[in-house]
Amino acid sequence: MLSVLFRTNAAYGRRELIRLGALGGMSFAKPSLAAMNSSAGQQRSVVFIFLFGGPSQLDLWDMKPAAPLEIRGQFQPISTSAAGVQICQHLPLLAGQMHRVCLVRSMNHRMPVHGPACSELYSGRPYPLPPVTDQARREDWPSLASLMTRSGAGATGLPPAIVLPWHSQFMGQSERIAGQTGGRMGEQYNPFLLQAGLERGLFDSAELQLSDSGASQRLRSRSRLLSQLEDSSGAASGVKRPVAVPLNRWQQQHETAISLLAGGQLGAAVDLDRERPEVLARYGLTVFGRSLLAARRLVEAGVPLITVNWYDDSFHDKVSPHWDQHNHLFASLQDRMLPIFDRAMAAFLSDLGERGLLATTLVAAAGEFGRTPRIGQFTQNAMTEKSGRDHWPHAFTALLAGGGIRGGQVFGSTDHQGGQVRDNPVSPADLTATLLGHLGVSADDAWWDPIQGQLQKNSEGRRIPLEYD
Repeated sequence: MLSVLFRTNAAYGRRELIRLGALGGMSFAKPSLAAMNSSAGQQRSVVFIFLFGGPSQLDLWDMKPAAPLEIRGQFQPISTSAAGVQICQHLPLLAGQMHRVCLVRSMNHRMPVHGPACSELYSGRPYPLPPVTDQARREDWPSLASLMTRSGAGATGLPPAIVLPWHSQFMGQSERIAGQTGGRMGEQYNPFLLQAGLERGLFDSAELQLSDSGASQRLRSRSRLLSQLEDSSGAASGVKRPVAVPLNRWQQQHETAISLLAGGQLGAAVDLDRERPEVLARYGLTVFGRSLLAARRLVEAGVPLITVNWYDDSFHDKVSPHWDQHNHLFASLQDRMLPIFDRAMAAFLSDLGERGLLATTLVAAAGEFGRTPRIGQFTQNAMTEKSGRDHWPHAFTALLAGGGIRGGQVFGSTDHQGGQVRDNPVSPADLTATLLGHLGVSADDAWWDPIQGQLQKNSEGRRIPLEYD
Protein backbone atom coordinates (compact mmCIF):
# COMPACT_ATOMS: atom_id res chain seq x y z
CA MET A 1 0.00 0.00 0.00
CA LEU A 2 1.60 3.23 -1.15
CA SER A 3 2.24 5.47 1.80
CA VAL A 4 4.04 8.67 2.63
CA LEU A 5 5.47 9.17 6.09
CA PHE A 6 5.36 12.85 7.02
CA ARG A 7 8.71 14.25 8.12
CA THR A 8 10.27 17.69 8.11
CA ASN A 9 13.21 16.66 5.90
CA ALA A 10 12.22 17.28 2.29
CA ALA A 11 15.44 15.98 0.69
CA TYR A 12 14.65 13.22 -1.78
CA GLY A 13 17.31 10.68 -2.62
CA ARG A 14 17.17 7.54 -4.74
CA ARG A 15 16.64 5.31 -1.72
CA GLU A 16 13.73 7.43 -0.51
CA LEU A 17 12.03 7.20 -3.89
CA ILE A 18 12.52 3.45 -3.87
CA ARG A 19 10.90 3.31 -0.42
CA LEU A 20 7.93 5.32 -1.65
CA GLY A 21 7.50 3.05 -4.63
CA ALA A 22 7.89 -0.13 -2.64
CA LEU A 23 5.24 0.49 -0.05
CA GLY A 24 2.22 -0.11 -2.20
CA GLY A 25 0.15 0.34 -5.32
CA MET A 26 -2.57 2.52 -6.68
CA SER A 27 -4.84 2.30 -9.67
CA PHE A 28 -6.32 5.29 -11.43
CA ALA A 29 -9.12 3.95 -13.59
CA LYS A 30 -11.46 5.96 -15.79
CA PRO A 31 -13.43 8.36 -13.58
CA SER A 32 -17.10 7.67 -12.93
CA LEU A 33 -19.10 10.76 -13.79
CA ALA A 34 -21.84 9.74 -11.41
CA ALA A 35 -19.38 9.64 -8.55
CA MET A 36 -17.62 12.85 -9.49
CA ASN A 37 -20.66 15.08 -9.67
CA SER A 38 -23.64 15.62 -7.41
CA SER A 39 -26.92 17.11 -8.53
CA ALA A 40 -25.52 20.51 -7.61
CA GLY A 41 -22.43 19.97 -9.77
CA GLN A 42 -20.18 19.48 -6.75
CA GLN A 43 -17.87 16.63 -5.87
CA ARG A 44 -19.42 14.16 -3.47
CA SER A 45 -17.31 12.73 -0.69
CA VAL A 46 -17.53 10.16 2.08
CA VAL A 47 -15.51 10.33 5.28
CA PHE A 48 -15.53 6.94 7.00
CA ILE A 49 -14.29 7.19 10.58
CA PHE A 50 -13.33 3.76 11.87
CA LEU A 51 -13.31 3.40 15.66
CA PHE A 52 -11.00 0.43 15.95
CA GLY A 53 -11.60 -1.79 18.96
CA GLY A 54 -15.37 -1.51 19.18
CA PRO A 55 -16.79 1.34 21.32
CA SER A 56 -19.50 0.57 23.86
CA GLN A 57 -22.91 1.51 22.51
CA LEU A 58 -24.39 1.32 26.01
CA ASP A 59 -21.99 3.90 27.41
CA LEU A 60 -21.97 6.34 24.49
CA TRP A 61 -25.06 6.63 22.29
CA ASP A 62 -27.55 3.88 23.11
CA MET A 63 -27.77 4.34 26.86
CA LYS A 64 -30.24 2.45 29.06
CA PRO A 65 -30.62 4.60 32.21
CA ALA A 66 -33.51 2.49 33.53
CA ALA A 67 -31.53 -0.76 33.40
CA PRO A 68 -29.70 -2.23 36.42
CA LEU A 69 -26.27 -0.76 37.22
CA GLU A 70 -24.39 -3.76 35.82
CA ILE A 71 -25.99 -2.99 32.45
CA ARG A 72 -26.38 0.78 32.34
CA GLY A 73 -22.90 1.47 33.74
CA GLN A 74 -21.60 4.57 35.51
CA PHE A 75 -22.37 7.29 32.98
CA GLN A 76 -25.52 9.38 32.66
CA PRO A 77 -27.29 10.49 29.46
CA ILE A 78 -27.65 14.17 28.58
CA SER A 79 -30.00 15.98 26.23
CA THR A 80 -28.68 17.12 22.86
CA SER A 81 -29.46 19.62 20.12
CA ALA A 82 -31.72 16.94 18.58
CA ALA A 83 -35.10 16.75 20.28
CA GLY A 84 -35.53 13.53 22.24
CA VAL A 85 -32.02 12.24 21.50
CA GLN A 86 -29.65 11.63 24.40
CA ILE A 87 -25.99 10.60 24.47
CA CYS A 88 -23.26 10.23 27.09
CA GLN A 89 -22.57 13.05 29.54
CA HIS A 90 -18.90 12.97 28.53
CA LEU A 91 -19.72 14.00 24.95
CA PRO A 92 -20.98 17.55 25.63
CA LEU A 93 -19.55 19.10 22.45
CA LEU A 94 -20.93 16.37 20.23
CA ALA A 95 -24.27 16.76 22.00
CA GLY A 96 -24.41 20.25 20.52
CA GLN A 97 -24.03 18.80 17.00
CA MET A 98 -26.59 16.00 17.20
CA HIS A 99 -29.08 17.97 15.09
CA ARG A 100 -26.71 17.09 12.23
CA VAL A 101 -26.36 13.40 13.16
CA CYS A 102 -28.40 10.27 12.52
CA LEU A 103 -27.86 7.47 15.04
CA VAL A 104 -28.22 4.01 13.51
CA ARG A 105 -28.69 1.93 16.65
CA SER A 106 -29.42 -1.35 14.91
CA MET A 107 -26.06 -2.29 13.39
CA ASN A 108 -25.36 -6.00 13.79
CA HIS A 109 -23.47 -9.03 12.49
CA ARG A 110 -22.23 -12.33 13.95
CA MET A 111 -18.44 -12.00 14.13
CA PRO A 112 -16.98 -11.40 17.64
CA VAL A 113 -13.27 -11.48 16.67
CA HIS A 114 -11.50 -8.16 16.02
CA GLY A 115 -9.76 -8.74 12.69
CA PRO A 116 -12.58 -10.60 10.93
CA ALA A 117 -15.12 -8.13 12.35
CA CYS A 118 -13.02 -5.20 11.11
CA SER A 119 -12.97 -6.87 7.71
CA GLU A 120 -16.77 -7.01 7.73
CA LEU A 121 -17.03 -3.26 8.44
CA TYR A 122 -14.26 -2.24 6.05
CA SER A 123 -15.57 -4.41 3.19
CA GLY A 124 -19.28 -4.79 3.94
CA ARG A 125 -19.09 -8.58 3.53
CA PRO A 126 -19.12 -11.56 5.90
CA TYR A 127 -15.59 -12.68 6.71
CA PRO A 128 -14.70 -15.42 4.19
CA LEU A 129 -12.40 -17.57 6.33
CA PRO A 130 -12.30 -19.23 9.75
CA PRO A 131 -11.59 -16.46 12.32
CA VAL A 132 -8.18 -17.76 13.38
CA THR A 133 -6.19 -14.54 12.86
CA ASP A 134 -6.72 -10.79 13.10
CA GLN A 135 -4.30 -10.02 10.30
CA ALA A 136 -4.81 -9.29 6.61
CA ARG A 137 -4.75 -12.16 4.14
CA ARG A 138 -4.84 -12.49 0.37
CA GLU A 139 -8.33 -13.99 0.56
CA ASP A 140 -9.81 -10.92 2.28
CA TRP A 141 -12.67 -9.12 0.61
CA PRO A 142 -11.64 -5.72 -0.81
CA SER A 143 -12.21 -2.73 1.41
CA LEU A 144 -14.61 0.07 0.58
CA ALA A 145 -11.53 2.20 -0.12
CA SER A 146 -10.29 -0.41 -2.60
CA LEU A 147 -13.65 -0.45 -4.37
CA MET A 148 -13.43 3.32 -4.68
CA THR A 149 -9.82 3.10 -5.87
CA ARG A 150 -10.99 0.73 -8.60
CA SER A 151 -13.73 3.18 -9.65
CA GLY A 152 -11.05 5.76 -10.34
CA ALA A 153 -13.26 8.79 -9.65
CA GLY A 154 -11.73 11.86 -8.10
CA ALA A 155 -9.94 15.13 -8.62
CA THR A 156 -7.03 15.23 -11.05
CA GLY A 157 -3.71 14.53 -9.37
CA LEU A 158 -5.25 13.06 -6.21
CA PRO A 159 -6.07 9.45 -5.30
CA PRO A 160 -9.74 8.35 -5.39
CA ALA A 161 -9.42 7.01 -1.84
CA ILE A 162 -7.07 7.98 0.97
CA VAL A 163 -6.56 6.25 4.32
CA LEU A 164 -5.08 8.13 7.29
CA PRO A 165 -3.30 8.38 9.69
CA TRP A 166 -2.31 4.70 9.83
CA HIS A 167 -3.59 1.18 9.25
CA SER A 168 -5.61 -0.21 12.12
CA GLN A 169 -3.44 -2.74 13.92
CA PHE A 170 -2.58 -3.97 17.39
CA MET A 171 0.56 -2.96 19.22
CA GLY A 172 3.38 -5.39 18.57
CA GLN A 173 1.91 -6.71 15.32
CA SER A 174 3.70 -5.98 12.06
CA GLU A 175 0.69 -6.76 9.88
CA ARG A 176 -2.38 -4.59 9.51
CA ILE A 177 -5.80 -5.75 10.66
CA ALA A 178 -7.84 -7.66 8.06
CA GLY A 179 -10.00 -6.00 5.45
CA GLN A 180 -8.00 -2.85 4.66
CA THR A 181 -6.55 -3.79 1.26
CA GLY A 182 -7.62 -4.86 -2.21
CA GLY A 183 -7.50 -8.44 -0.95
CA ARG A 184 -8.71 -10.91 -3.54
CA MET A 185 -9.51 -8.08 -5.99
CA GLY A 186 -5.79 -7.41 -6.31
CA GLU A 187 -2.96 -5.42 -4.76
CA GLN A 188 -3.22 -2.81 -7.50
CA TYR A 189 -6.38 -1.59 -5.77
CA ASN A 190 -4.82 -1.10 -2.35
CA PRO A 191 -5.84 2.43 -1.27
CA PHE A 192 -3.37 5.23 -0.68
CA LEU A 193 -2.08 5.45 2.90
CA LEU A 194 -1.30 8.96 4.13
CA GLN A 195 0.64 8.16 7.29
CA ALA A 196 1.19 10.76 9.98
CA GLY A 197 4.50 11.24 11.75
CA LEU A 198 3.22 9.24 14.69
CA GLU A 199 6.36 9.74 16.74
CA ARG A 200 5.33 13.39 17.10
CA GLY A 201 1.59 13.08 16.65
CA LEU A 202 1.59 15.85 14.02
CA PHE A 203 1.12 16.15 10.28
CA ASP A 204 3.94 17.78 8.36
CA SER A 205 3.45 18.17 4.62
CA ALA A 206 7.07 19.03 3.80
CA GLU A 207 7.63 15.70 2.06
CA LEU A 208 4.63 16.31 -0.17
CA GLN A 209 5.52 19.87 -1.14
CA LEU A 210 7.61 20.50 -4.24
CA SER A 211 6.39 23.99 -4.99
CA ASP A 212 9.26 25.34 -7.08
CA SER A 213 9.72 24.07 -10.61
CA GLY A 214 13.41 23.38 -10.02
CA ALA A 215 12.67 20.92 -7.23
CA SER A 216 10.05 19.21 -9.37
CA GLN A 217 12.42 18.96 -12.32
CA ARG A 218 15.20 17.56 -10.12
CA LEU A 219 12.84 14.93 -8.77
CA ARG A 220 11.78 13.83 -12.24
CA SER A 221 15.43 13.74 -13.36
CA ARG A 222 16.22 11.43 -10.45
CA SER A 223 13.25 9.32 -11.47
CA ARG A 224 14.59 8.91 -15.02
CA LEU A 225 18.02 8.05 -13.66
CA LEU A 226 16.55 5.43 -11.36
CA SER A 227 14.59 3.92 -14.25
CA GLN A 228 17.80 3.63 -16.27
CA LEU A 229 19.55 1.90 -13.38
CA GLU A 230 16.85 -0.71 -12.84
CA ASP A 231 17.63 -4.07 -14.38
CA SER A 232 15.31 -6.97 -15.14
CA SER A 233 15.49 -8.19 -11.55
CA GLY A 234 14.33 -4.87 -10.19
CA ALA A 235 17.65 -4.06 -8.52
CA ALA A 236 18.97 -0.51 -8.51
CA SER A 237 22.51 0.19 -7.34
CA GLY A 238 22.34 -2.52 -4.72
CA VAL A 239 18.86 -1.67 -3.46
CA LYS A 240 16.53 -4.50 -4.43
CA ARG A 241 12.89 -4.40 -5.25
CA PRO A 242 10.86 -6.52 -2.79
CA VAL A 243 10.39 -9.99 -4.27
CA ALA A 244 6.65 -9.77 -3.63
CA VAL A 245 6.35 -6.76 -5.96
CA PRO A 246 6.29 -7.61 -9.71
CA LEU A 247 8.54 -5.39 -11.82
CA ASN A 248 5.75 -3.77 -13.84
CA ARG A 249 3.80 -2.91 -10.68
CA TRP A 250 7.02 -1.73 -9.00
CA GLN A 251 7.54 0.73 -11.85
CA GLN A 252 3.90 1.81 -11.74
CA GLN A 253 4.12 2.50 -8.00
CA HIS A 254 7.35 4.42 -8.47
CA GLU A 255 5.80 6.63 -11.16
CA THR A 256 2.70 7.18 -9.03
CA ALA A 257 4.82 8.37 -6.11
CA ILE A 258 6.76 10.72 -8.41
CA SER A 259 3.56 12.10 -9.92
CA LEU A 260 1.91 12.79 -6.58
CA LEU A 261 5.00 14.43 -5.12
CA ALA A 262 5.75 16.55 -8.17
CA GLY A 263 2.14 17.62 -8.65
CA GLY A 264 1.92 19.23 -5.24
CA GLN A 265 -1.87 18.95 -4.80
CA LEU A 266 -1.64 16.33 -2.07
CA GLY A 267 0.90 18.29 -0.06
CA ALA A 268 -1.19 21.43 -0.29
CA ALA A 269 -4.32 19.55 0.74
CA VAL A 270 -2.84 18.28 4.00
CA ASP A 271 -0.76 21.33 4.86
CA LEU A 272 -2.33 22.10 8.22
CA ASP A 273 0.01 25.06 8.69
CA ARG A 274 -2.37 26.90 6.38
CA GLU A 275 -5.10 26.69 9.02
CA ARG A 276 -5.62 29.42 11.59
CA PRO A 277 -4.39 28.58 15.12
CA GLU A 278 -7.94 28.77 16.47
CA VAL A 279 -9.06 26.11 13.97
CA LEU A 280 -6.22 23.81 15.01
CA ALA A 281 -7.15 24.30 18.66
CA ARG A 282 -10.80 23.68 17.89
CA TYR A 283 -10.06 20.20 16.53
CA GLY A 284 -7.56 19.46 19.28
CA LEU A 285 -3.81 18.94 19.07
CA THR A 286 -4.11 15.17 18.76
CA VAL A 287 -3.49 12.78 15.88
CA PHE A 288 -7.22 12.07 15.63
CA GLY A 289 -8.09 15.76 15.63
CA ARG A 290 -5.44 16.57 13.05
CA SER A 291 -6.61 13.63 10.94
CA LEU A 292 -10.18 14.92 10.83
CA LEU A 293 -8.93 18.38 9.94
CA ALA A 294 -6.85 16.85 7.14
CA ALA A 295 -9.98 14.95 6.06
CA ARG A 296 -11.90 18.22 5.76
CA ARG A 297 -9.15 19.66 3.59
CA LEU A 298 -9.12 16.52 1.43
CA VAL A 299 -12.88 16.85 0.96
CA GLU A 300 -12.34 20.42 -0.19
CA ALA A 301 -9.60 19.21 -2.56
CA GLY A 302 -11.99 16.74 -4.20
CA VAL A 303 -11.01 13.34 -2.79
CA PRO A 304 -14.13 11.12 -2.93
CA LEU A 305 -13.38 8.74 -0.04
CA ILE A 306 -11.31 9.43 3.06
CA THR A 307 -10.98 6.73 5.72
CA VAL A 308 -9.86 8.03 9.11
CA ASN A 309 -8.75 5.24 11.40
CA TRP A 310 -8.95 6.03 15.09
CA TYR A 311 -5.58 6.87 16.55
CA ASP A 312 -5.17 7.49 20.26
CA ASP A 313 -2.07 9.42 21.29
CA SER A 314 -1.62 7.19 24.35
CA PHE A 315 -0.06 4.69 21.93
CA HIS A 316 3.22 6.34 22.86
CA ASP A 317 2.62 5.40 26.50
CA LYS A 318 2.14 1.73 25.55
CA VAL A 319 -1.54 1.94 26.46
CA SER A 320 -4.00 0.13 24.19
CA PRO A 321 -4.62 2.73 21.45
CA HIS A 322 -8.16 1.72 20.63
CA TRP A 323 -11.68 1.18 21.99
CA ASP A 324 -11.18 -2.41 23.17
CA GLN A 325 -11.76 -1.88 26.88
CA HIS A 326 -11.84 -5.23 28.63
CA ASN A 327 -10.97 -3.47 31.87
CA HIS A 328 -11.03 0.03 33.34
CA LEU A 329 -13.75 0.89 30.83
CA PHE A 330 -15.21 3.96 32.48
CA ALA A 331 -11.91 5.53 33.54
CA SER A 332 -10.48 4.97 30.06
CA LEU A 333 -13.49 6.51 28.35
CA GLN A 334 -13.83 9.47 30.69
CA ASP A 335 -10.16 10.38 31.00
CA ARG A 336 -8.72 9.45 27.63
CA MET A 337 -10.96 8.39 24.75
CA LEU A 338 -14.02 10.59 24.95
CA PRO A 339 -12.31 13.98 25.41
CA ILE A 340 -10.31 13.36 22.21
CA PHE A 341 -13.28 12.06 20.25
CA ASP A 342 -15.74 14.66 21.53
CA ARG A 343 -13.61 17.67 20.64
CA ALA A 344 -12.49 16.45 17.22
CA MET A 345 -15.81 15.00 16.05
CA ALA A 346 -17.84 18.02 17.13
CA ALA A 347 -15.37 20.39 15.45
CA PHE A 348 -15.41 18.32 12.26
CA LEU A 349 -19.20 18.27 11.93
CA SER A 350 -19.51 21.94 12.82
CA ASP A 351 -16.76 22.91 10.38
CA LEU A 352 -18.30 20.93 7.52
CA GLY A 353 -21.68 22.47 8.25
CA GLU A 354 -20.38 26.03 8.42
CA ARG A 355 -18.54 25.61 5.12
CA GLY A 356 -21.58 24.18 3.34
CA LEU A 357 -19.85 20.83 2.81
CA LEU A 358 -22.29 18.56 4.65
CA ALA A 359 -24.78 18.63 1.79
CA THR A 360 -22.35 16.74 -0.43
CA THR A 361 -20.27 14.97 2.23
CA LEU A 362 -21.51 11.88 4.04
CA VAL A 363 -19.76 11.22 7.34
CA ALA A 364 -19.97 7.76 8.91
CA ALA A 365 -18.42 6.61 12.20
CA ALA A 366 -18.50 3.07 13.58
CA GLY A 367 -16.35 0.38 15.15
CA GLU A 368 -16.23 -3.29 14.25
CA PHE A 369 -18.77 -4.22 16.93
CA GLY A 370 -20.19 -3.06 20.26
CA ARG A 371 -19.69 -4.27 23.82
CA THR A 372 -21.54 -6.72 26.03
CA PRO A 373 -24.76 -5.59 27.73
CA ARG A 374 -23.53 -6.76 31.12
CA ILE A 375 -20.32 -5.35 32.58
CA GLY A 376 -17.76 -8.11 33.11
CA GLN A 377 -19.68 -10.54 30.88
CA PHE A 378 -17.35 -12.98 29.09
CA THR A 379 -17.95 -13.73 25.41
CA GLN A 380 -14.58 -13.71 23.65
CA ASN A 381 -11.68 -12.54 25.80
CA ALA A 382 -11.02 -14.36 29.07
CA MET A 383 -9.11 -11.29 30.32
CA THR A 384 -12.32 -9.28 30.52
CA GLU A 385 -12.63 -7.97 34.08
CA LYS A 386 -15.50 -6.67 36.18
CA SER A 387 -14.49 -3.16 35.12
CA GLY A 388 -14.83 -3.83 31.37
CA ARG A 389 -17.08 -5.11 28.62
CA ASP A 390 -16.30 -7.87 26.12
CA HIS A 391 -17.00 -8.02 22.36
CA TRP A 392 -20.63 -7.87 21.17
CA PRO A 393 -21.49 -7.84 17.43
CA HIS A 394 -25.22 -8.43 17.91
CA ALA A 395 -26.13 -4.77 18.42
CA PHE A 396 -24.10 -1.58 18.08
CA THR A 397 -24.39 1.96 16.76
CA ALA A 398 -23.13 3.85 13.72
CA LEU A 399 -23.21 7.63 13.38
CA LEU A 400 -24.15 9.17 10.02
CA ALA A 401 -24.20 12.85 9.16
CA GLY A 402 -24.56 14.89 5.99
CA GLY A 403 -25.14 13.66 2.47
CA GLY A 404 -28.71 14.91 2.62
CA ILE A 405 -29.62 12.67 5.58
CA ARG A 406 -31.99 14.40 7.97
CA GLY A 407 -30.12 15.12 11.17
CA GLY A 408 -31.55 14.39 14.58
CA GLN A 409 -33.15 11.09 13.62
CA VAL A 410 -32.64 7.70 15.22
CA PHE A 411 -32.90 4.64 12.99
CA GLY A 412 -33.45 1.25 14.58
CA SER A 413 -33.52 0.36 18.25
CA THR A 414 -32.36 -2.27 20.72
CA ASP A 415 -34.01 -4.09 23.60
CA HIS A 416 -34.01 -2.89 27.21
CA GLN A 417 -30.47 -4.22 27.73
CA GLY A 418 -29.02 -2.82 24.51
CA GLY A 419 -27.95 -6.30 23.50
CA GLN A 420 -30.33 -7.28 20.69
CA VAL A 421 -31.71 -5.34 17.74
CA ARG A 422 -35.43 -4.79 18.12
CA ASP A 423 -36.29 -3.28 14.73
CA ASN A 424 -34.80 -2.12 11.42
CA PRO A 425 -31.62 -4.25 11.49
CA VAL A 426 -28.69 -2.85 9.51
CA SER A 427 -25.77 -4.98 8.34
CA PRO A 428 -22.25 -3.91 7.38
CA ALA A 429 -23.30 -4.64 3.79
CA ASP A 430 -26.12 -2.11 4.11
CA LEU A 431 -23.74 0.52 5.45
CA THR A 432 -21.32 -0.09 2.56
CA ALA A 433 -24.13 0.11 0.01
CA THR A 434 -25.23 3.42 1.55
CA LEU A 435 -21.74 4.91 1.34
CA LEU A 436 -21.19 3.67 -2.22
CA GLY A 437 -24.61 4.97 -3.23
CA HIS A 438 -23.77 8.46 -2.01
CA LEU A 439 -20.61 8.39 -4.12
CA GLY A 440 -22.53 7.28 -7.19
CA VAL A 441 -20.78 3.91 -7.34
CA SER A 442 -23.28 1.15 -8.08
CA ALA A 443 -23.48 -1.75 -5.65
CA ASP A 444 -24.19 -3.93 -8.71
CA ASP A 445 -20.93 -3.12 -10.49
CA ALA A 446 -18.94 -6.34 -10.76
CA TRP A 447 -15.30 -7.30 -10.45
CA TRP A 448 -13.51 -10.61 -11.03
CA ASP A 449 -12.86 -12.76 -7.96
CA PRO A 450 -9.93 -15.11 -8.68
CA ILE A 451 -10.43 -16.98 -5.41
CA GLN A 452 -13.96 -18.15 -6.25
CA GLY A 453 -13.53 -17.85 -10.01
CA GLN A 454 -16.59 -15.67 -10.55
CA LEU A 455 -17.82 -12.11 -10.73
CA GLN A 456 -18.67 -10.35 -7.48
CA LYS A 457 -20.85 -7.30 -6.93
CA ASN A 458 -19.44 -4.30 -5.10
CA SER A 459 -22.00 -4.91 -2.36
CA GLU A 460 -24.80 -7.33 -1.56
CA GLY A 461 -26.39 -4.80 0.80
CA ARG A 462 -29.22 -2.33 0.43
CA ARG A 463 -29.10 1.38 1.13
CA ILE A 464 -30.37 2.15 4.62
CA PRO A 465 -33.90 3.62 4.27
CA LEU A 466 -33.23 6.82 6.19
CA GLU A 467 -35.15 10.08 6.02
CA TYR A 468 -33.56 12.71 3.80
CA ASP A 469 -33.99 16.47 3.68
